This record gives sequence, C-alpha cells and structure tokens, in this order.
Amino acid sequence: MNKLKKLVIATGLILSMSALTLNGTTEAATTTHKVKSGETYWKIASKFGVPVNSLMKANNAASSALNIGQNLVIPNSTVTSAEKDLMARLVHAEAKGEPYAGKVAVATVILNRVASKDFPNTINGVIYEKSNGYYAFTPVQNGAINQPADAASKQAVNEALAFKGQGNGSLFFFNPKTAVSKWIFSREVTVTIGNHRFAK
Repeated sequence: MNKLKKLVIATGLILSMSALTLNGTTEAATTTHKVKSGETYWKIASKFGVPVNSLMKANNAASSALNIGQNLVIPNSTVTSAEKDLMARLVHAEAKGEPYAGKVAVATVILNRVASKDFPNTINGVIYEKSNGYYAFTPVQNGAINQPADAASKQAVNEALAFKGQGNGSLFFFNPKTAVSKWIFSREVTVTIGNHRFAK
C-alpha cells in the first residue's frame, strides 16, 4: 500500500511539474506590457520591435486609444535578436554620423528588400547579397559590419520594425557625392535624409 501510495504521489508530482513546464513555456512565448502614462501604440511597438499594425491587431484595437494600466499582448517578433543585431550593425556602419531618421530609413530599406520579390527573402540574405562579385552593402565588403552597433542604431532597427508595412517603399540608398553607379541616379528618389538619398 505504501509503495502504491508513493507511486501515485510521484506520478502526480511528475504530471504537475509537466503542466508547470508547459505553462511556463506558453507564458514565456506571450509577452504582456502594462501601459504607462504617455505611451502610445507607436512607442510600445518601437520599444519591442514589432509592427504597430500587428500590435494593434493582437489587441483587437479599434482605435489608437490606450488606458493607463491596460495590459497589452505583445506579439512575437518575426525577426530574431541575431537578425536585429545584424541589421543594427549594418545601420551603424552605413549611417554613422547621419541623422537618426536616416538610420531608421536604412533599416527600413533592409526590411523593404526582404518583402520585395526582387531581393532575397531573409534579412541575412539581403545583407549578405552579392552581385557581380560585390556585396550589396559596402560595410559587408570592407568588414565594418563586424563592429558592434550603438544604441541609436539598435533603436532605429526597432523603430523600422514598428513602421514595417508603411512608408514609401525605398529599396536603395546612396550618397550622391560619392556614388559611382550611374544606374542608381536613374531610380525614383523617395526622400533625402542627411547625406543619403533613398530611392525605389
């Protein structure tokens, strides 16, 4: 009887631990955020690096109104932390000394290329793309991409992710003072920020 009782208790304990593990995994996969004073969907999306449209959809938001203390579900990002880091390092290398908006725009070009049928469909594929023996981005060619990103470049990546699916579809950027390709000047300019022209 004692052996049977111990077996029942042990089995119950194992099942309880399994349930805890399963619940722990489920809860870890879903992040929640309690709304603080002054926060907006945009600020929260930028903080977590998720598209603002996805954040609103995950919370069945009919408007942009938020209430202090409201708990929001933060959808899982489709971009890994390693991909965010790679993007931030490219942004840092390409847009060092440029205005913050220019850093966001460089990160947006990467995301736009991933979404375009004319480019590889992954962040790594876009950043490491080669054409005619040359990398698409100079920092990959010269190794500058291997330098750590600064905080502004990391935040710019999160902001570009929050902005994803909006904007004017820039697929290229260049410095008109240093660009050697005549082809790039034939592209439709979408915006100029600092020393960079963005185009599609």
